[in-house]
Amino acid sequence: MMCSLWRGFSLPLTTSLNRRFLKCCRQLSRSYNIESCIPEAVAFQGVSDHSGLYKFSVNESDRFWGAVARQRLSWISPFHTVQNCDFSQGKIKWFEGGKLNVSVNCLDRHVHTSPERVALIWERDEPGTEVKITYRQLLELTCRLGNLLKRQGVRRGDCVTIYMPPCPLAVASMLACARIGAAHNVVFAGFSSEALADRIRDAQSSTVITVNQGVRGGKVVDLKRTVDQAVQNCPSVQQVLVAMRTENTVAMTDRDVPLEEEMMKEDVVCEPVAMDSEDVLFLLYTSGSTGKPKGLVHTQAGYLLYTALTHRYVFNYHDRDVFGCVADIGWITGHSYIVYGPLCNGGTTVLFESTPVYPNPGRYWEMVERLGINQFYGAPTAIRLLLKYGDEWVQNYNRSSLKTLGSVGEPINTEAWEWYHRVVGDGRCPVVDTWWQTETGGICIAPRPSDPEAEIVPGMAMRPFYGIKPALLDTEVGGALSHSSNDSTGALCISQAWPGMARTIHNHHQRFTETYFQPYPGYFFTGDGAYRSKEGYYQIVGRLDDVINVSGHRLGTAELEDVVVCVYVFVVLKKAVMVQEDVLAQQLREMVSRSIAKYACPDFIQVVRCLPKTRSGKIMRRVLRKVVERNTDELGDLSTLDDPDSVHEVIRGHQRLRGDGKQQ
Repeated sequence: MMCSLWRGFSLPLTTSLNRRFLKCCRQLSRSYNIESCIPEAVAFQGVSDHSGLYKFSVNESDRFWGAVARQRLSWISPFHTVQNCDFSQGKIKWFEGGKLNVSVNCLDRHVHTSPERVALIWERDEPGTEVKITYRQLLELTCRLGNLLKRQGVRRGDCVTIYMPPCPLAVASMLACARIGAAHNVVFAGFSSEALADRIRDAQSSTVITVNQGVRGGKVVDLKRTVDQAVQNCPSVQQVLVAMRTENTVAMTDRDVPLEEEMMKEDVVCEPVAMDSEDVLFLLYTSGSTGKPKGLVHTQAGYLLYTALTHRYVFNYHDRDVFGCVADIGWITGHSYIVYGPLCNGGTTVLFESTPVYPNPGRYWEMVERLGINQFYGAPTAIRLLLKYGDEWVQNYNRSSLKTLGSVGEPINTEAWEWYHRVVGDGRCPVVDTWWQTETGGICIAPRPSDPEAEIVPGMAMRPFYGIKPALLDTEVGGALSHSSNDSTGALCISQAWPGMARTIHNHHQRFTETYFQPYPGYFFTGDGAYRSKEGYYQIVGRLDDVINVSGHRLGTAELEDVVVCVYVFVVLKKAVMVQEDVLAQQLREMVSRSIAKYACPDFIQVVRCLPKTRSGKIMRRVLRKVVERNTDELGDLSTLDDPDSVHEVIRGHQRLRGDGKQQ
């Protein structure tokens, strides 16, 4: 649902900007050739445009993915079977028989052609202190670290836990594991020692890699101390490799290894291990509704291919572009669109260590100007945060290098989308609102790729990527809603396998099949609800387990959050122009149903303004659910919250809403 308030307050493109944009689209259309975009399409008979290529990718899945895999990846041994998948068993296998090494695909082959091309730009916490790492340098780092890991006893099939902030050594650690055949388990360097210990134990890691301290937003965080506390409860850990992010010394024990010092003793050549396509590349833990982490497993070839393809075509990435994804490497976004996708494509990728508002709210845009970023990929919550600081912080900086703006993590509300497009992108950069999950490995639904003049609708993910075949299923009876019944809402599922999807949950395949394949047999269940418009475009409405029924209306989190933003703006207006409360209430009733408007009271607004958010900007909805259910003693791990006190504010606000003054 798009809040009508935004129609009143949005500032559309000027007529001249519209004319320039459409002229540009027409010029692109005249020169558009599908083979020049995707060379493999020349072998696909009858394919001449994006629509045709998409249909081919889902109807002739083996031919499409087989051709792309042979062209895009460097193989040690060729695969003999494109896919062998059975949703009823939760069996997902791609490119069987093939052998390759992910680090070779991300490093060696680019070193052979462009050794001095910049691979990483480490945007450190203090602006203007960035560090650039070439492909040659990153390969040397990776090889030295791979050799060190082998000297420390890490072998093929082991899992190494990495607890580091975004930095070149973190990327080298991931690639070093891939090079020697070990899996990695990157844990966000904001998790508590208890959360870290849970993940180390489940992954059965004998080796942990960390730094002495992290630096973020002008603050120093003692990461080594957190690791020390965690490994006290992890008997499997035999050694901790410690890098020095700051000059401050930390206590070292017999199990601790000074990383940089020991790395320099190693050779710059490390022979890559030939890995089967379906060998484990990494584990990544994501919390379920109970807060108990589940280790999703991604494998070698399929994941790498899918991230590379989506990176290139969703963002229209070209050689020598600078790709700026401001996520943390501890999340799937960082894995796919900071590390593996860009590096497989030989790109230049930014590692962002700081925050959107350090040292001021112009940080992102100053960085765009200084680094010449061409594609910018961030979270809607950060965009909404920066919007409230006004246009000046954006317009102070030259953003002419920008070509594409991306949104990730949750649905973006209309007002934020329009501000992002109009102010940040000067009305000339397409905004790609991407939908995907840790489980999907890469972007599944986004406005691009598409035919050149295809429209982009604010706040909608819109179009499935190549090989992705979405389906909406009736949440009551389970049947698929036909495409003839567009303008409908249902459970978002995907009806056929794709290479980037997770293969299992570590040590718990039954939980994997029960969670993703049993709710709607024959389909992969995403857990999200979606709306499909009359034009066939998809809009994510939120998690189905977060949908509430109000007076017979099923309302998702995305719809409610759009209304919440509307309520917030009305509160601001009331303070600014002294609008009477009864006028506000009437306008809210016109904007949303009476069932929602009745909550537009001070206590509701207090709850809304204190929503618990992670450091990456995502609302921690499982915490809100526990508060509403009055299970506040089961909130789970809260260490990733940007402001833990916000939980107490929500609890107090919820008590007042219920007229319940009792402490919980």
